[in-house]
Amino acid sequence: MPKIDLDKIEPRLGSGYPGKLGDEMGGRSSKRISDVAGITQFGANITILQPGAKSSLRHWHENQDEFMVVLQGVCTLVDDHGETELQLGDCAAFPAGDANGHCVVNTSDTEARFLIIGTRTATEVAWYSDIDMKVTVNDGVYDFTRKDGSPFSGDKE
Repeated sequence: MPKIDLDKIEPRLGSGYPGKLGDEMGGRSSKRISDVAGITQFGANITILQPGAKSSLRHWHENQDEFMVVLQGVCTLVDDHGETELQLGDCAAFPAGDANGHCVVNTSDTEARFLIIGTRTATEVAWYSDIDMKVTVNDGVYDFTRKDGSPFSGDKE
């Protein structure tokens, strides 16, 4: 089995969120391990959060499972139950279809990293808990709309 040299994977910056929503992901980057390794059935990424950064907008997936483990620093899981501190080695799981919107925030003063592993499906719908937005994914094409399917500008309203 070939070893993956994590130091040679360039971090991916930013997010795919529309409009000004992408600005909220400042201080977040990720190393796409599965892509470099040629893995297609699931995604495995190391998410890197600078102090004050967050992983995503709070969301949940209809069809894709997610599993995370903290690799460095301290992370704060924010979900429908409130805030939960996650330390080195702590894990969290987000089963497909569980409408518990979640994201991870770094509230510490040092960099935090976590490994996130998730199912890859050709189609997916994800819902955003705090804003009127959903995303529909078809073969890698992301379509952000309001929850009723009408157009979404990318600005919080």
